[in-house]
Amino acid sequence: MPRTVSLPRTVSSARLALAAAGVTVVLWASAFVSIRSAGAAYSPGALALGRLLAGTAVLGAVLLARREGLPPRAAWPGILASGVLWFGVYMVALNRGEQEVDAGTAAMLVNVGPILIALLGARFLKEALPPRLLAGMAVSFAGAVAVGLSMSGEAGHASVLGVVLCLLAAVAYAGGVVAQKPALARASALQVTTFGCATGAVACLPFAGQLVTEAARAPLTATASMVYLGVFPTALAFTTWAYALARTTAGRMGATTYAVPALVVLMAWAVLGELPGPLTLVGGALCLAGVAVSRSRPRPSAPPAPETERHRQESR
Repeated sequence: MPRTVSLPRTVSSARLALAAAGVTVVLWASAFVSIRSAGAAYSPGALALGRLLAGTAVLGAVLLARREGLPPRAAWPGILASGVLWFGVYMVALNRGEQEVDAGTAAMLVNVGPILIALLGARFLKEALPPRLLAGMAVSFAGAVAVGLSMSGEAGHASVLGVVLCLLAAVAYAGGVVAQKPALARASALQVTTFGCATGAVACLPFAGQLVTEAARAPLTATASMVYLGVFPTALAFTTWAYALARTTAGRMGATTYAVPALVVLMAWAVLGELPGPLTLVGGALCLAGVAVSRSRPRPSAPPAPETERHRQESR
């Protein structure tokens, strides 16, 4: 009877975390296509609230089915902070900012977030900043700038308000991730995501009137896109993100999101028929290369060869 070879727990856990991060990146990339559809019928605050309500409903149902209950008291500060910053401020600011600047400029500005995550993680979480992480982030950021410039083109536009809002979104994103990391040491990924999403929804309740009014006249495709945003890029992707974040550093997870611009290019090509230009393809390749570098680890030094070790013993 053949033996079943099991992977070491640390190896299997690392692979699961990497797979979870991959799910997050793919779904967050798909969100850009859905935001374009829903944003034509819904205002920024209403779109954020509708997305968060859909996400909270799905996450709440799963939480009840799994009977996980409320998170421990020690996890609540991180959950509330990440809920307000990342689920609330980030989504509204980005939705509004993209009305003032073109998509390329928004992508460049928001991609300041992973750099801030690494710096804040080093300052508040005492995380290391290994050279490979810094080098990978530099390469990926250069790729994001290339993608942003190619998407902006001659028709690109930007306003001071739009730039400020996109930078605010990047800061809120970074702050939310760093606040979420300690909470994941005390509560499950599902608990942290569910109550963070619910916190963001509560923070966006002032937009409830707009949501009701706009939902009454919005086309079905726009509403379906909003629900998709809540179920997949929010409920599922934020949960897989939290699962992966609990098993690695905030800096490495932030660097992983640099794969999003490259995937957006591919999805726009496949779904929308938008043929990317040479600069876009180069930028996307740089984004992926930087992610690979940032997540790589130095090879362990090899043990001395038996002949060398025997020679050392004989020389003594």
